[in-house]
Parts: sequence; C-alpha cells; structure tokens
Amino acid sequence: DQSVVEALAEYGIAIPTSCEQGVCGTCVTRVIEGEVEHRDLCLTREEHAKHDCFTPCCSRAKSSLLVVDL
Repeated sequence: DQSVVEALAEYGIAIPTSCEQGVCGTCVTRVIEGEVEHRDLCLTREEHAKHDCFTPCCSRAKSSLLVVDL
C-alpha cells in the first residue's frame, strides 16, 4: 500500500525524485525481476507491458518480489 520510494525510505535508501507523481520521469528505474503496478503518466503502455522499467515515486510492486537496479 505504498510506493517503492516510500518503502525504500523506511530502510534509509533514497533515490532521486522530483514530481513524486510519475509525470517527470526523474526516477525511472530498471526492473531486474518482478512485476510492477504502474501508476505513472510518463511511460507508454508498451513500456508498462515490458515491466523492465518503472517510476518508483508512485508505482508499487505487483509481484511478491521486485528486484530493481539502484
């Protein structure tokens, strides 16, 4: 029930963000493994379908495990 940025912050991990609404693309991050619940407006439908990148500022893990390239 929280964005990936919020979850990471609980462990002291910060990543660059700007709008925190999935509009600007500042935080686009590569997905290594897992599936994302995309909640952004900057990536295309095709990019969402690939599940190889996402905006952690507003998106969430859809699978039980999400491995990202920080």
